[in-house]
Amino acid sequence: TRSRFLYYLFSLGTELGNELFYIIFFPFCIWNLDAWLGRRLIIIWVSVMYLGQCTKDVIRWPRPASPPVVKLEVFYNSEYSMPSTHAMSGTAIPLALLLLSYGRWQYPLMFGLILAFCWCSLVCCSRIYMGMHSILDVIAGFLYAILILVVLHPVVDLIDNFNLTYKYAPLIIISLHLALGIFSFTLDTWSTSRGDTAQILGCGAGVACGSHVNYLMGLKLDPPPDTLPLSLSSLTVTVFGKAMLRLLIGVIVLLLTKIVMKKATISLACKIFRIPHDDVRKARQRMEVELPYRYITYGMVGFSLMFLVPCLFHFIGLS
Repeated sequence: TRSRFLYYLFSLGTELGNELFYIIFFPFCIWNLDAWLGRRLIIIWVSVMYLGQCTKDVIRWPRPASPPVVKLEVFYNSEYSMPSTHAMSGTAIPLALLLLSYGRWQYPLMFGLILAFCWCSLVCCSRIYMGMHSILDVIAGFLYAILILVVLHPVVDLIDNFNLTYKYAPLIIISLHLALGIFSFTLDTWSTSRGDTAQILGCGAGVACGSHVNYLMGLKLDPPPDTLPLSLSSLTVTVFGKAMLRLLIGVIVLLLTKIVMKKATISLACKIFRIPHDDVRKARQRMEVELPYRYITYGMVGFSLMFLVPCLFHFIGLS
């Protein structure tokens, strides 16, 4: 069908699994709602996306053939297909949000279930509509995400506590995330998956290290225990205005961090590994450039999200 409504609806569904959404959703959650919740969501998101990308690389199923499928999106076309990582994140994030927030926040359970169902359905259906996945890829992604959640949800508190309080946590976090990025990919041809995985791991490491520094410096982002359970009823025009201002300033800082770090790390990696960088696009596809540039750039974005931006808010009286 050539329905404009369906095209825009499912384009929105696809965006719920892309970088633009993450760079708005996670910061909004951490700076405006509940940093405790945001950190745990990021731990789950990083684990789900990493395992999904690695599984794609092991199974190596190609994308649905076109024709007969009409492809409405080509950005991820070079990646393998099974399982759908969009379906995995579109299942894991709303379900984890429900599991972690219900009881901590005051809202009707039915509202949470409907939101999770709509979010998950929209993302999963969008991948089939866009011609990027078969129904089997999407079902596998959905079930795989639930399996990971079942294993991870009971230990997510322990992981967050380790990141915050363990003396050598930053050293272990950085080493572990680096090792996972380096040893998990053996690509026969270049695809977006290796860089995306390094990006996700870098972001996870940056957020975890930023949380640790917050804890060391006594910068408390979590709502005080005596305010629990939290309610959405205290929303006023001032509160909303401040939240939007925080989001605007903070996201600008994150985007500037990304641009500056990207420029610096690509040219530095090209110098170190003696790779000609007159064609930046070609140089970026080399593993020795792609992994450090993605890892360091997004590590700094994650660190800024968790530590530098909240410090800035504190300094300008927006915290």
